[in-house]
Amino acid sequence: MISELEAYYISKEEPVRSTLLALRSYILEYNVDMTETWTHRMPMFRYKGKLFCYLWTDKKTYEPYMGIYKGIDIEHPLLDLGKRNKMKVIYFDAGKDIPVDTINEIFEMALKLYG
Repeated sequence: MISELEAYYISKEEPVRSTLLALRSYILEYNVDMTETWTHRMPMFRYKGKLFCYLWTDKKTYEPYMGIYKGIDIEHPLLDLGKRNKMKVIYFDAGKDIPVDTINEIFEMALKLYG
């Protein structure tokens, strides 16, 4: 039997599934203190047990995106607050390479907020 977490990724169509799985692998390999949980019915990633980011897809465009928990405190041109109060998101084009350098920049700024 597969978990809800695994079912989330499996339920996505290509190329969104591959993009989300690549992001998942990247996040988990980014730092040994990153862990993945199934929280609020979505894949969440924690840094040293504290909420750090999550992966999701836009309901209208189906674009994959990553939400950054402390994003409100991060200034980066690709992070979008939208209608959210605290979290900012970065959207990804499922047909293109993942912008690893951009993710690194955002993660470096975010990790500083976790003391």
